[in-house]
Amino acid sequence: CEAGLGRRGMALTERVRVRLEEELEVIDALGYPSYFLTVADVVDLIKSLRVRAAARGSGAGSLVTYLLGISDVDPIRYGLLMERFLSPLRHQLPDVDIDVESARRMEVYDAVIDRFGAHRVSCISMMDTYRVRHAIRDVGAALGLPPAEVDAVAKAFPHIRANQVHAALKDLPELRASRLGSRRGGGTGDLDLLFDLVARLDGLPRHIALHPCGVLISDATLLDRTPVENSYLGYPMSQFDKDDVEELGLLKLDLLGIRMQSAIAHALDEVARVDGETVDIDAVPRDDPTTFELIRSTRTLGMFQIESPGQRELVGKFGPETFEDIVIDISLFRPGPVKSDMVTPFLLARNGWREPVYPHPDLAPFLEQTAGVVVFHEQVLQIVARMTGCDLAQADEARRALGDRELHAEVRAWFVPEALQRYAVEVVEKVWEVLVAFGSFGFCKAHAAAFALPTYQSAWLKTHHTAAFLAGVLTHDPGMYPKRLILDDARNFGVRVLGLDVNASTGTYRVERLGL
Repeated sequence: CEAGLGRRGMALTERVRVRLEEELEVIDALGYPSYFLTVADVVDLIKSLRVRAAARGSGAGSLVTYLLGISDVDPIRYGLLMERFLSPLRHQLPDVDIDVESARRMEVYDAVIDRFGAHRVSCISMMDTYRVRHAIRDVGAALGLPPAEVDAVAKAFPHIRANQVHAALKDLPELRASRLGSRRGGGTGDLDLLFDLVARLDGLPRHIALHPCGVLISDATLLDRTPVENSYLGYPMSQFDKDDVEELGLLKLDLLGIRMQSAIAHALDEVARVDGETVDIDAVPRDDPTTFELIRSTRTLGMFQIESPGQRELVGKFGPETFEDIVIDISLFRPGPVKSDMVTPFLLARNGWREPVYPHPDLAPFLEQTAGVVVFHEQVLQIVARMTGCDLAQADEARRALGDRELHAEVRAWFVPEALQRYAVEVVEKVWEVLVAFGSFGFCKAHAAAFALPTYQSAWLKTHHTAAFLAGVLTHDPGMYPKRLILDDARNFGVRVLGLDVNASTGTYRVERLGL
């Protein structure tokens, strides 16, 4: 951590020293030093492969993860709390998720196995359950139907749940017009028994499969504690799922393949190839005015997290001007905040159409950034701690309980008497209403800050290297729109789309500079 202070250019101020000592004390008391060092080792290994890696989740709230190079989000600067991630009251391993380039995820798996040894590393399994296509093939085989006919029937269905087979036969025109339909759907009914059995298989286990991101890292006793088999791809795979391994206390690391990280890497490679410029995207200033101008214009197709129609509407009304604004935007556009109508009061205060409303002046420092609206889990922790005098770890336990309606009475029985010792009854009741309304719906600020980093980086690349960025988006397809819309977006930005050329085209989208 001391070396990390130097690498990050952070001064060992009193605030940083106290925060660091608190975290290290908790980590040591819970017996987790080896966990953090192992994760840091894995991240260094990934970066040595020149694969992009970024931490996500509440782990971004830890100063230790920042100093060890696991996360690139400064928790001191952005007001992130350790207790949301690492609490002395929760005796369970913290969960650090690492995003890597999706196109190179298996390469990362290979490197981790080579680094630690196959006797110490295993992927996690998951139970693959029946969906419609698998169910049709297995039921057809059991009924002795011709394999070619069964295969044709299976391919006629979209990727849906097995219990939706009759609805698909009735509602989808291409199936309704074929002879596959059941009698109930207007068809011949030749395959009624097949479809009835398929529907009954829905959700039943079919086989175990490789979990898309979970990896176990242990000492040499790993094979004594979990049965391991080879997956279809040849990777060692524990027969326990993610819940089992957590109960066993095995160290689990999630290596998630993220297409946007691949798109960013592709764009950086194209800039280096075409312009001869090496861009350190992790070091670009996060206050570039032209980048925020593009975000506010709502021309955000291809940008991470802010390209959906709803998000384009929100950024247009919100008008982000700083990196912190992106953090707020990502947190607001979640099912909970939208469902509980947190967005409207925020926008009204943000745009100056009404004054921010604070339940009490003591809470203004915590709510000022979000115009008086509770948006983040961290704000709930700070409010509870200020109102009751408890520490942030206890406050996080209360926040967790607020997510379960059955526990509201228990939390209230503790919160109200403690708060009444410091504040008037009308203030306490008002704050309690806020906590009940928003406490379970808020979003983790550390998680949002981790998401905001690739959001800003993708926006910066689209602003300053539009063609290269869109080439990455078209190659790795990280977003929600078909390629024809991305191609139209490229043309709208003045980027010509050239046709295929047998002499020049390759397997990816590439940038080519054209003369006047």
